[in-house]
Amino acid sequence: MQISSSDLGLAARVQNLTKSFGAGESGVRALDGVTVGVRRGEFTAIMGPSGSGKSTLMHIMAGLDAPTSGRVWIGDTEISGLSDLELTVLRRRRVGFVFQSFNLVPTLDVLGNIMLPFELDGRTPSALERSRIDGLVDSLGLGARLTHRPHQLSGGQQQRVAIARALATAPDLVFADEPTGNLDSRTGREVLALLAAASRDHGQSIAMVTHDPVAAAHADRVVFLGDGRVVADKPRQSAEAISAHMLAAEVAA
Repeated sequence: MQISSSDLGLAARVQNLTKSFGAGESGVRALDGVTVGVRRGEFTAIMGPSGSGKSTLMHIMAGLDAPTSGRVWIGDTEISGLSDLELTVLRRRRVGFVFQSFNLVPTLDVLGNIMLPFELDGRTPSALERSRIDGLVDSLGLGARLTHRPHQLSGGQQQRVAIARALATAPDLVFADEPTGNLDSRTGREVLALLAAASRDHGQSIAMVTHDPVAAAHADRVVFLGDGRVVADKPRQSAEAISAHMLAAEVAA
């Protein structure tokens, strides 16, 4: 399967992607000839059993890791050949990240963490961006927490701060790596609803790695990985259908 450069409906894509760790007998091929794209304005879930390569795929798509071979684009920019500095600037301006471990800066308060992408870019938010951030703070229920440090927050509150930070600059592309993994089910549902709303209401492209069928059922599309390859690519699925697919894949393996 080839994806042509005329596929401008893609927020990110990889072509013939391989990633190997180690060499010789002990080497592991985490990704094996993967070609897939994340469509603009769509919420895509990337699923697969542990070791299927889903986090590796996300890290390479986001420019956090380099492929062994193959090509990677964010929007129309091929990132495979960019320098570290060029990659850093591109990520800072066009990509948001939500990690399972939150990755908040412990010495900054909630507002400082949310504003971090602007600080790193050496600029202050415009009036429009401030208004957007106020809206995020409000919808995420963080208004009373802006002066708290991460250690004073629950896991769910920390994850909400991480989402506010990821969405603060209105990036066209947001990567979420197991964003509900450390949350109780109610908070997890709220987080998923926020990601779905970012895509539905603001046209942002969301790519979420998860092993949870309930989480994946919030997405518009589910890409299944197995042994470093794309094994299925389906439109919105129920949690039951996703569970059945995962179970069948494990039995087949």
